[in-house]
Amino acid sequence: MTSVQLVEVGPRDGLQNEQKILTVDDKVELIARAVDAGVGRVEAVSFVNPKRVPQMAGAEEVMAQVPRTDGVSYIGLVLNRRGLERALTAGVDEVNAVVPATEEFSRRNQGCSVDEGIAAAIDVVRDAKKAGLATTVTVAVAFGCPFAGEVAPDLIGDIVARLTDGEAPDEIALADTIGVGVPAQVRDLAELTAARAPGIPQRWHFHNTRNTGYANALTAFDAGASALDASIGGFGGCPFAPAATGNIASEDLVYALDRSGVTTGVDMGALVEAAGWLGAALEKEVPALLGRAGGFPDAR
Repeated sequence: MTSVQLVEVGPRDGLQNEQKILTVDDKVELIARAVDAGVGRVEAVSFVNPKRVPQMAGAEEVMAQVPRTDGVSYIGLVLNRRGLERALTAGVDEVNAVVPATEEFSRRNQGCSVDEGIAAAIDVVRDAKKAGLATTVTVAVAFGCPFAGEVAPDLIGDIVARLTDGEAPDEIALADTIGVGVPAQVRDLAELTAARAPGIPQRWHFHNTRNTGYANALTAFDAGASALDASIGGFGGCPFAPAATGNIASEDLVYALDRSGVTTGVDMGALVEAAGWLGAALEKEVPALLGRAGGFPDAR
């Protein structure tokens, strides 16, 4: 393959762990900047209880104002039927259901067991497909859990098999929620997922907590990934995972892919500008590195 989809998750995962809560207008501005940069898939909102994740409040208001552009698909994260109902009303194009791989993380993140999370995701996929939406199921803490420790690959394979036994989602995503994974794990999980869910496109979600996120993303691409998540500026984290830091940065990932001859269709310079804007809005230094060093060769 010579191309891969960049899924911009900054408006959702990039903001959900930040202390400063952006306004609806600022969230829409961030999404518009991603679209202007050429991003075709944006995880724009999360339909979760705002009392638990106040940064995600205003999802319906955000979706009412996002730019509706041909070729751009907006994703809403949902955890259950109530979230799906909100997503359908708000007019998202895709839904992403999340299933944590461990009991400890599932209880803290979603208030349910793994079995209950799988059942909820299967229901969401079925009903979302009936409504004409594209569907993803993300297996969270697929590489390691902050509470349970190591996660066995066979456990991930079993979860993937259960999620795809019947009316399968359009895409399976594997998430390194706390940034503990390494390329060898990516290769193993990619092979295992392909065996347990043959023919279903794989999407990958990496955090750079231990500086392995970009190596993991490039390894996932080599293993056949159809989509890679990233966050403008490298902001992000999980409020239910201690010491979790940001996602891999969209601009840094695009640089690595472009230099590797992989097409994303995304303007790297526009992402750098968006990251600078977001850093100012959050009143934080941008974690990504490309905005400091610039591209190579220097476009100037």
